[in-house]
Amino acid sequence: MNTMLLAPIAGLYAGILALLLVVLAARIIRLRWKLRLGLGDGGDRTMLRAVRAHGNATEYLPITLLLVAELNHASPVLLHTRGCVFVVSRVLHAIGLTRSGGPSWPRTVGTVGTVTVVVVLAVTAILAFLR
Repeated sequence: MNTMLLAPIAGLYAGILALLLVVLAARIIRLRWKLRLGLGDGGDRTMLRAVRAHGNATEYLPITLLLVAELNHASPVLLHTRGCVFVVSRVLHAIGLTRSGGPSWPRTVGTVGTVTVVVVLAVTAILAFLR
């Protein structure tokens, strides 16, 4: 199988998710200017949620992208479906967390989608290694 055709799949999702991180970081920067905060959340709940939305994304993105890159020999359909579900899940999670510190349907769906994709990719990678 020609891995040159499949390798860019990880790059596609890395690019999309990098833009998500920039959007989340821009929100933090905007809030820092508005609240005149240099560091931390200053006890402001909106700032805390913005920082956690960005932080939570940075916690899940690297391992997921590594798994996609490791599975570059897998079906492009498999990688794209997992990639799309992961991107939508991360966006929903960020929206839910940004709007409320408590439970919300976007945050719940985003969390479930994220964890599902990570587990499926992890199991797929382990099984690929064992074959």
